[in-house]
Amino acid sequence: METRQEIIDAETAAGPMAVLHTLPIAEGTWKRVGIFFDAPGIRDATEAFCTRLAAEGFEVVVPDLYHREERLFHATPAKRDADPSIVDRMRALMGTLTDDGIQQDMDDATAAVGWTDGPVGCIGFCLGARAVHRAMVRRPDRFVAGSMFHPSFLTDEPDPPFMSVDRLTGGLHIGIGTADEVQSIEMHRRYFDAVESMDNVEVQIFDGADHGFTWPGYATYHQEASDTCFAETVSLFSARL
Repeated sequence: METRQEIIDAETAAGPMAVLHTLPIAEGTWKRVGIFFDAPGIRDATEAFCTRLAAEGFEVVVPDLYHREERLFHATPAKRDADPSIVDRMRALMGTLTDDGIQQDMDDATAAVGWTDGPVGCIGFCLGARAVHRAMVRRPDRFVAGSMFHPSFLTDEPDPPFMSVDRLTGGLHIGIGTADEVQSIEMHRRYFDAVESMDNVEVQIFDGADHGFTWPGYATYHQEASDTCFAETVSLFSARL
C-alpha cells in the first residue's frame, strides 16, 4: 500500500510541536496508532518504521517529545560518529521529559490530526514503553492496545508502572532480548512477574537480541526480534482497533 508522510505542527501550551504524520495515500478510514519514540528522537529509522506500519493500513502520529527544548532533535549513528557530544545532549534532553508531559504531547498530537474519538493503539520504543503503559492506564477507553519494543523504566520511580498493571485492560505485547544490558530482563522482573498471569499481556523474549533491536542498519539490529514484534503488533492492533 502506498503511503505519504509529513511533518505538521500541533498547538501546545509550550508552543508549536512537530508531529510526524504517516498514512496510506488511498482514501479510507484507517486504524490509528500513536508512537512514543526512543532517546534518539524522530529520525530516518522512525520515518521508515512509520511508513512500514502505514503500508499495513494504519494512520500513525509521532509527537516530538523534546519540543520544549529543541525542535526535532535526532541522533543517528552517523551523527554520533561525527560528534560524540550529541550523546550527552540526548541524555540531557531525556532528563527533561516527564510522564505527564509525554501524555499531554500525545493528546496534542492526536488532536492535531483530528482524532477526537475512537480507539487508538500505542507503540513505545525504550523510554516510550513506559509511556505506553501510562496511556493505557490513564485512558483505557481510548488507548485499547499497546506494544513495547525493548522497554525501559517499567519499574522506576516515581509511580513505577509495575504497581498499576491491574488497571491494564487493553491488549499489550512486549518484546525484549536476552542480550539487553541497557535495560535488562532482570531490571523489569517486577513488571513481568506482575503481568505473567494476565491473558491480555504477552511478553516475548528473544535469545541474543539487544537493546534497540528494532532498527535495521544499527549495530543492535536483530531481524527476528524486530520482524516478530512488528508482526505481533500489527496482528494485535488489527484485532483490537
